[in-house]
Amino acid sequence: QVQLVESGGGLVQPGGSLRLSCAASGSIVSIYAMGWYRQAPGKQRESVAVFGGDGRTHYADGVKGRFTISGDDAKKMVYLQMNSLKAEDTAVYYCNIVRGPYTYWGQGTQVTVSS
Repeated sequence: QVQLVESGGGLVQPGGSLRLSCAASGSIVSIYAMGWYRQAPGKQRESVAVFGGDGRTHYADGVKGRFTISGDDAKKMVYLQMNSLKAEDTAVYYCNIVRGPYTYWGQGTQVTVSS
């Protein structure tokens, strides 16, 4: 079993920055993929930044150059640094782990970009 807890969301003005954190606990060995997704009101959940099973980091086109995913294996943490935030980045952001046949999600953290 894997537990994920996100934090760091909030209200920020356009052009501002936020850093999201995801704390993982439980059995997190043999991870296939790990990353961040988001879901805006009325829209489907979408991938934002993911450490993929192919060993590569994948970013959504709309966040390239603005968002950076990083991880700390020793602390079992994954981070999402978000810079130059735009109104369209407003969404609930979720941490995700794929391990074997199982997919785990955190409870999400709200990010609102508004003046």
